[in-house]
Amino acid sequence: MINRARYCRYPHQDSHVTTRPRQRSPLAMVILGFVLEAPSHAYRMHELIKQRGKDNVVNVAQRNSVYQTIAQLKTAELIRVRETQQDEGRPERVVYEITPLGKKTFHAWLEAMLGEPRREFNEFPAALATVMALSPEVVLAQLRRRSETLKHQLAESLSIYKESQSKGLVRLFMLDDEYKQVLLKAEIKWLGGLIAELESGAMTWSEKWLRQFAAKFEGGGLD
Repeated sequence: MINRARYCRYPHQDSHVTTRPRQRSPLAMVILGFVLEAPSHAYRMHELIKQRGKDNVVNVAQRNSVYQTIAQLKTAELIRVRETQQDEGRPERVVYEITPLGKKTFHAWLEAMLGEPRREFNEFPAALATVMALSPEVVLAQLRRRSETLKHQLAESLSIYKESQSKGLVRLFMLDDEYKQVLLKAEIKWLGGLIAELESGAMTWSEKWLRQFAAKFEGGGLD
């Protein structure tokens, strides 16, 4: 894996989570990828997630997430302790390496994740499914806000991408960034059309209209 210019430091802490991972997860994949590359300790892996921009791919908002996932992978015998390091003035660090089972599992998970689309239940589609609970004016304001945020995210992602290219990072190591940009561009375009309909009044609703529509729909009157 290739380094990116972002760092985050957290002190090492041990976790006693013993839950066996029943299925793959993005964070487990990233950690297995790190130890497949080279034996590493939790502190270093937390650094690498930020340094390589993987915090845009996996959720590490909770500082214990990495340690809990490491414990789960160890319990599942996908990784094992290689050695314990003790540097002067620093906490003890446990270095992990991938096991043969871990390598086999990692490759199987990776192939499945690449080839098999998986249903993901995100917040935004759920909000769209119940959007009529708000007034058109409120919905319009929030969609404008979302669109502006996404445009900012896209600009930031493109800037980082170009900077990485200028430093010699090749496309192979930025495919996740490209995918993110494609999704952002598509959503921004779709939001633009929806916002235009709300602004023009081509799409609108009211409580009275919703009641009438519900009565008509439940009565089978849409044929």
